[in-house]
Amino acid sequence: MTVRTAEFTAAILLSLAALGLMWKSTDGLSIGWVSGSGPGSGFWPFWLSFVMLLSSLATLARCFFGATPQSRSTEQFMDRETVQIVGTTVAALFFLILGASYFGLYVSLIAFLFFYLRILGGHSWGLSVGLTLFIPIFVFFFFEYLMTIPLPKGITQPLFYPIYQLIY
Repeated sequence: MTVRTAEFTAAILLSLAALGLMWKSTDGLSIGWVSGSGPGSGFWPFWLSFVMLLSSLATLARCFFGATPQSRSTEQFMDRETVQIVGTTVAALFFLILGASYFGLYVSLIAFLFFYLRILGGHSWGLSVGLTLFIPIFVFFFFEYLMTIPLPKGITQPLFYPIYQLIY
C-alpha cells in the first residue's frame, strides 16, 4: 500500500465513521440548543462528528487534486519493521482488554505497561517500574475517588476493600 492509498483509505473510513456518528447522534437526541437548558444530549457528538467529516472531506480533496507531497507519494506506507511493531501493539492491547475482564483493569494495565515500556520499549528499570506503578494508581484515584466511576477489577476485587475503607 502506498502513502497516497493509505491517506485516501483513512479519509474514506473517517468520513464514513463521522456520518455514522452524526446519524446516531440524531437518534432520539437533540442536536441543537435547548432553551433554558443548554446544548442537547446529541449536540457535542453531532457537531464534533460534523467537523471530523469536514476534515476528512478536505483530506479527500487534497488527495484527489494531489495538493500535498503525501497525496502524490507512491512510496510504501509501512515497512516490515513498522508492521511488526503495530502488530505487537495490537496484540498487547488485545491481551490488555482480555485480561481486564478476568484479572481486572488495574492488574492488566500493570502487565501491559511493563511489557510495553521495559520489554518492547527497552526503557530503564527505574522508568519502567515507576510508570508501571504510578499510572494505574493515578487511574484508580482519578476514576474511583474523584469521579466515583468504578472500573472492572475481576478476581482482584477483594484486594481493593481496604482501600475503599480508607477513601469512603
